[in-house]
Amino acid sequence: MTSQQRFISSQFPRSNAYHPDWILGNASGGANSVWLAEWLASVLDLKPGMHVLDLGCGRASSSIFLAREYSVKVWATDLWFSPSENLQRIRDAGVEQNVFPIHSDARSLPFAADFFDAIISIDAFPYFGTDDHYLNNLARFAKPEGIIAMAAAGFVEEVESAVPEHLKKWIETEPLLRSMHSSAWWRWHWEKSGLVDVQVADSMPDGCGLWLEWLRTIAPDNQMELQALEADGGRYLTYNRVVARRRPNVMLEEPMVSIPSHYTRNPLLRSDS
Repeated sequence: MTSQQRFISSQFPRSNAYHPDWILGNASGGANSVWLAEWLASVLDLKPGMHVLDLGCGRASSSIFLAREYSVKVWATDLWFSPSENLQRIRDAGVEQNVFPIHSDARSLPFAADFFDAIISIDAFPYFGTDDHYLNNLARFAKPEGIIAMAAAGFVEEVESAVPEHLKKWIETEPLLRSMHSSAWWRWHWEKSGLVDVQVADSMPDGCGLWLEWLRTIAPDNQMELQALEADGGRYLTYNRVVARRRPNVMLEEPMVSIPSHYTRNPLLRSDS
């Protein structure tokens, strides 16, 4: 395979147009974010001019892809990667008018309520979205009936107490892998909130194989993960996606950031009164 033939797949016809050096230069994790963005967007109803939050965008390649392919406006938001560097990348891609780099923690987003038509997250949501309160904090930034969607590395089925032997060493070495879940778990986790209606929760065909192809290219020395993927063969490891819409009539609580206080001095002991 020549370098020009890398990352060509019939599953991702839009992604095939993007230069492999550009994709590699923007790599920020264990997935080809352009592939995941195309896979997720294929089941979204994205329309030109929509306001889209790309949460945990890394080096913003998914944001650039969405703006170019679907003519949406994207707020490329990440905590770990420089918004100044992302702005250079955005300018070079010719989408400066439609992609806006933001530096922010996913748990302290600087946006107005009901601002986004769609909130998406590419291979980042498990880092911050597993607690029971997070979806309420996030959903308020979506318009009523707005889209909330994610695609990320995960499991075909839940790995709980009995970790498969071929995955045990890798999972024990990387505690963050415990935040990965199956698409069925994510459906349950979102639906139990009562805030959204889940429309899609599924796994990518040959997700493990595509994960392995990506890792062999970007991190050939990561033998522990490579061996886990090779041994797994898709039994447990894959990419998952979940798509939901915010229910229009639910009450979303504003997060409590401080408690007003007014101190009144009172006697400490009965004998002081």
